[in-house]
Amino acid sequence: MALYVQKYGGTSVGSVDRIDAVAEKIKRFKEQGHDIVVVVSAMSGETNRLIGLAKEIQPGAQSPREMDVLVSTGEQVTIALLCMALEKRCVPARSYTGGQVKIVTDSSHTKARIQDIEVSSMQQDLAEGRVIVVAGFQGVDPDGNITTLGRGGSDTTGVALAAALKADECQIYTDVDGVYTTDPRVVEGAQRLDVITFEEMLEMASLGSKVLQIRAVEFAGKYKVPLRVLHSFQEGPGTLITIEDDSAVEKPIISGIAFNRDEAKLTVMGVPDVPGVASKILGPVSRANIEVDVIVQNVAADNTTDFTFTVHRNDYEATEQVLNQVATELGAREVVGDNKIAKVSIVGVGMRSHAGVASKMFDALADENINIQMISTSEIKVSVVIAEKYLELAVRALHSAFDLDANDSVSE
Repeated sequence: MALYVQKYGGTSVGSVDRIDAVAEKIKRFKEQGHDIVVVVSAMSGETNRLIGLAKEIQPGAQSPREMDVLVSTGEQVTIALLCMALEKRCVPARSYTGGQVKIVTDSSHTKARIQDIEVSSMQQDLAEGRVIVVAGFQGVDPDGNITTLGRGGSDTTGVALAAALKADECQIYTDVDGVYTTDPRVVEGAQRLDVITFEEMLEMASLGSKVLQIRAVEFAGKYKVPLRVLHSFQEGPGTLITIEDDSAVEKPIISGIAFNRDEAKLTVMGVPDVPGVASKILGPVSRANIEVDVIVQNVAADNTTDFTFTVHRNDYEATEQVLNQVATELGAREVVGDNKIAKVSIVGVGMRSHAGVASKMFDALADENINIQMISTSEIKVSVVIAEKYLELAVRALHSAFDLDANDSVSE
């Protein structure tokens, strides 16, 4: 039989009744002869409650080390309750905090990265027939300090444990029944994908899809851990995320439409067109810890350039302040911005073997009189920046243009 690592998010264990339901699901897997390792998040709302308490005590900046000590307790509650629910059902279980498992991380509090996992004690428990229940989102640094992996880090814990234990599959249980061609709340005809590649899922996660944490997908791709997204309380096959299947005769050109509303655009106008100008603009932005996304540079006839790029909308004002200083130093004309934009992307490994995908995308948007402000491409994606007010219209138009409702690769 198989070894499964199952991860349950906060909504899946958000109440005693739901913890009981999860225990019943795990019991059924054990009765089928499978070995099970479970990773759980804190109960829904608990992490926010703990953060709120910290802000009441210390309204300013909180100590990262003490915040890790505080918020890691949420998962500790869940692992104990789930083990109790399993034992009530005569299913032997043992709980582990990240430190007890020996999930060793670096010392970057609140955003630590996993360096090593000790698996011997877990392997012994599995051999003795126990279900292992591990607190997600946490570990310890080499000095024994509690660390956390950042929001959504329980996904990464699950994938890392699956890699370390050489599990047959890492199953991510959540409040959706898989990965869809786009957000079903925007496109009524969005379809659940049966299979998607790590590459495609990584692009979709980075472009706004909130189904999986980006780091978890990166980890799974690096160690070739099969991932499956499933609904916590509904039966179904979910979506398998795996390596690209070269044996498939026909691949869909496009697997999905991703989008992100949280975008802002800034332009430094009239910058002298000299070597190193991009570094002089983006260097200060980077030093302000602001991430840049799409970049476009246009050179004018008067030997000046307009330098445009996008950032997260939350960083708009901070970026504008940095650029105003930069513009003065460079002798640029002005800085202009727009925080009412959105990014829409088509994603699919099938682009590698099909020409004309970008032009088809541009035609579909033109038919809806949607103006494209910026374009960014990679081997398996094309992204465009448009006015935010046209976002949902653009997603629906592209979903229809690429026949995603009728795609043979999606579920019926």
